[in-house]
Amino acid sequence: MLDLHLPIVDLTVPALVPALLGGGIGFLSGMLGVGGGFLLTPLLILLGIPTNFAVATGAMPVMASSVSGALAHWRRGNVDLTMAAALTFGGLVGASMGVRLLILLRQLGQVDLVIGLCYVLLLGALGSTMMIESVRAIRRQKAGQAPVGRKRRHFWIHNLPLKIRFRRSQLYISALLPVAIGIFVGILTAIMGVGGGFVMVPAMIYVLGMRTSTTIGTSLVQIAITSAATTVLQAMTSHAVDVVLGSVLAGTSVIGAQLGARVGAKLSGEKLRVVLAALVLGVCVEVAIGLFTSPTDIFSVD
Repeated sequence: MLDLHLPIVDLTVPALVPALLGGGIGFLSGMLGVGGGFLLTPLLILLGIPTNFAVATGAMPVMASSVSGALAHWRRGNVDLTMAAALTFGGLVGASMGVRLLILLRQLGQVDLVIGLCYVLLLGALGSTMMIESVRAIRRQKAGQAPVGRKRRHFWIHNLPLKIRFRRSQLYISALLPVAIGIFVGILTAIMGVGGGFVMVPAMIYVLGMRTSTTIGTSLVQIAITSAATTVLQAMTSHAVDVVLGSVLAGTSVIGAQLGARVGAKLSGEKLRVVLAALVLGVCVEVAIGLFTSPTDIFSVD
């Protein structure tokens, strides 16, 4: 079996393992509109990759799969460029803030704990909400009941200034909303090594009121640009990007993203959200177990 030597982390792993990881992450990216880093980072850590290297290197395949998936959805007319621009602007601002925060946490020695807690809280809340809503929609469909559309309720946030008409998404809302979502996702991209799609996709659906099909393609554009900026920032500041590992993951993720986009086009929005919710909750449980179990190597600081 061909082995892959990772010079930066001084580790040797079978080449088939990162190739399969990259392909799987790319498939999820193209099908669900998520970067896939929320799965990739924990899996890299399980392979023995140090947390900071897993976070930094994980942005490379997220970028590659997002570009590939975005092109596939662009051909289907499922990309709102105006919305993507607002999300990307916020994402770039958030990414720069997140990289600085990650450096501070590493200096304090609390990076593993903070990242783990962020995963559990965010994934648990989002996964539960999406699963409940999607299962109810599928039950109504099987019972022959008319689907209940998500009403675009008007809260104080919809009265914010700088309103823009997002024609592809059929929305007329303040640009501050997608910018704020982009900033939050950009911070997550930097400190957790994720594309942020598992947060951004539900937010675009439930907060902004976008259709699922348009949400997936648009989110991939933002994720691709933000992940690219994060990779450059991580390489320049923390020097924790392993190019060998990232290249293998990125290469196979491109292929997986094209396949995922084709499969996703054949599924309904409710079924897509159920799959995403199940993945989110699964990772949440895995990370939570890791936080409450004793580590293999016990150490103490005097």
